[in-house]
Amino acid sequence: MFKSRTEDIPKDGLSGLKAHWKDDFRASISVALVALPLSMAIAIASGVQPLSGLLSCVIAGLVTTFFRSGKLTINGPAAGMITVIFGAIVSLDDGSGHAIHYVLAAIVVSGILQVLLGLFKLGRIAEIFPSSVIHGILAAIGVIIFAKQMHVAVGTSSDAGNAIGILKDLIDQLPNANPYIAIISAIGILLLFFHSKISYQVFHIIPAPVWVLAISVPIVFGYNYMDEHQIQVFGQAFEKPENYLISIPSDLTEVFLYPDFSKLNTGVFWLVVLSMTLISSIISLAGAKAVDKLDPYKRKTNLNRDLVGLGASTIASGMLGGLPILNVIVRSTVNVQNNAKTRWSNFFHGFLVLMFIVVLQPVMNMIPLAALAAVLVFAGIKLASPRVFSEVYKEGVEQLVFMVSTLLFTLYNNLLFGLIAGIIVTLITHILIARISVPQFFIYAFSPRNMEVKKSGENYIMKIRGVANFLTLLKLLKKFEQIKPGTQLEIDFSGAKIIDLTVQEAINDFQRAHELTGGTVNLVGLHKHVASTKHKFALKSSTAPIANKTSPRQKILRALASANEWTFELGQDNRFKKLQNFHFFDSRPIEYKENIIKGKYDKNSDWEISDVTFSEGAMLAKEVYHSTMQYIKLDKEVPPFILRREEFVDRVFDKVRVFGTMKDINFKTNPEFSKQYYLKGDNRDEIINFFNEDLLNYFVENPIEHIECTGNEMLIAGGVGITKTEDIIPRIKSTEGLMKLIK
Repeated sequence: MFKSRTEDIPKDGLSGLKAHWKDDFRASISVALVALPLSMAIAIASGVQPLSGLLSCVIAGLVTTFFRSGKLTINGPAAGMITVIFGAIVSLDDGSGHAIHYVLAAIVVSGILQVLLGLFKLGRIAEIFPSSVIHGILAAIGVIIFAKQMHVAVGTSSDAGNAIGILKDLIDQLPNANPYIAIISAIGILLLFFHSKISYQVFHIIPAPVWVLAISVPIVFGYNYMDEHQIQVFGQAFEKPENYLISIPSDLTEVFLYPDFSKLNTGVFWLVVLSMTLISSIISLAGAKAVDKLDPYKRKTNLNRDLVGLGASTIASGMLGGLPILNVIVRSTVNVQNNAKTRWSNFFHGFLVLMFIVVLQPVMNMIPLAALAAVLVFAGIKLASPRVFSEVYKEGVEQLVFMVSTLLFTLYNNLLFGLIAGIIVTLITHILIARISVPQFFIYAFSPRNMEVKKSGENYIMKIRGVANFLTLLKLLKKFEQIKPGTQLEIDFSGAKIIDLTVQEAINDFQRAHELTGGTVNLVGLHKHVASTKHKFALKSSTAPIANKTSPRQKILRALASANEWTFELGQDNRFKKLQNFHFFDSRPIEYKENIIKGKYDKNSDWEISDVTFSEGAMLAKEVYHSTMQYIKLDKEVPPFILRREEFVDRVFDKVRVFGTMKDINFKTNPEFSKQYYLKGDNRDEIINFFNEDLLNYFVENPIEHIECTGNEMLIAGGVGITKTEDIIPRIKSTEGLMKLIK
């Protein structure tokens, strides 16, 4: 458990299957339970039969697994493609009734293009799109999903041509909402919102979307036994609905539909193909990079190979009547959180979905469409929630402008138009912020001297001049390929007029990967640049106004440090390599740390306490947390261990020892400690000897959330939320007592 993750990377292929099938199969159960309702909901919302979504899910597991590069990514149909597929059906409808067959042909051709992009190593093309524009596209998808599915959720309909019109119709038709249908959706949406906030741990063993279906089926049974077929609400009569359940045929071969390529010579067909290819590639590659950050073993996905795998399985899916296959972030996050080790979890999830189809077909026909609509309404809200806009605003007001403009252009037109318009708005803004002429801007961007790498002994110096934005990103990534592992790289920005967020994210990704090889990346020349916010990736220029005020908390912490002869740094600091040594951050990427106080215990043990911002999950499943944490460099070796508050699930797993779950170390001499805490580590005997009675009593009297020791380093993590300034000194003093006990 405490071995280096670079030395103990799980094997791939058949050897990985043999070594880790238990971990992967256990994770795949949760993934399949999430995939089942989502795949059906995505298919129905896209305008196709629910089995098409399930078929795509099966192909994604049984086929994609063998071609792709990603180790922990889950593949399948994605909510982000709902608007593309539904729009394609409308665009290609010629009144012949073959629209879905034309769309299947477009899916196949799109898959072929993805394979070609991967084979010609053009997978990075999807990376050049500005991050805020991608956020705008995803938010627009969320609004469109919400607008359309809310009509299903309340039993109304709309024929409007765009999302704004659909939302307007929703408000106008709200008095006509059918209470029979609305009550199912309302219960489902409320359950999804409060699932993570319910403290009863058994409730979290089953994924939230499955709870929505499980609760909706008894309601359907109740409707069948109701004598009254009509209900009065505010004097208006509503009939008990008919045809409000999903329909899955008993003959499963009816799912197979075949593509019609007769529209291949039309412009609208190729516009559909282009939209599918761009949107699916962007979402998939962004998802792959996000999952790489969650991977405890820090494995890196080959984006070109992933495109080949996704394209090949999309071809197979389209040929049989399924949807495009993508990297899907919600299911991938569930996979990581359930400790999957290899790509075989994706295979198992596809196999389990196939078994569910065969075994549960009668039960599925009792699921109301409103329950699936509730799942998608919640997904839409997550994609376009106020938190998403708030996070983008923190990156800079200009990023919010890029996002909102992309969002509005998309809502009033389509995804492809919104993507192009968002890029144009971003480019114009960059030119204005750089305050140089248009010709000079593009000369800076495309000049060979824009980015130069020189070798200095065994190390490297990279100079970035003029413009460093999304137009120069591919050039930057190519330069990074020249840097040998384990070396020192200095990136000099002193000659740069503008450095955008997309470039800084790419540099940060490279920095994390390069440091895992033993190398270092130092950024210099940024003192000449300013930004509109303190966010570490905020767009930087040599002419923009700056907002860098010290907060009341920072003033108090600085005074505390000065009074106690400690050092204080504001941050935001992205030098957190030592924190990444701890398993707590295996699948919790650190965003930044700030308000850093440093000191010593007995002039030997260095300590550092800081406010750390990290995330769990990514993209749609991402939740951002802030916590005050203390790092301590010990002056003696102690047994590695992890100690955290015990939960109900820990006690259940400890009794059944599920698939090799590490058993809790209990102390009969101190039952109160064993009741409060879950303690684990590789060397049980050494840990038992180390945790003497004084140490056990310390933890009983001084409750902690999580403490982890790697041998000569220790991390003490507080709960969610930063520690109040008045509690900082008591916390430091309390830890000093712990250090004395350890000595």
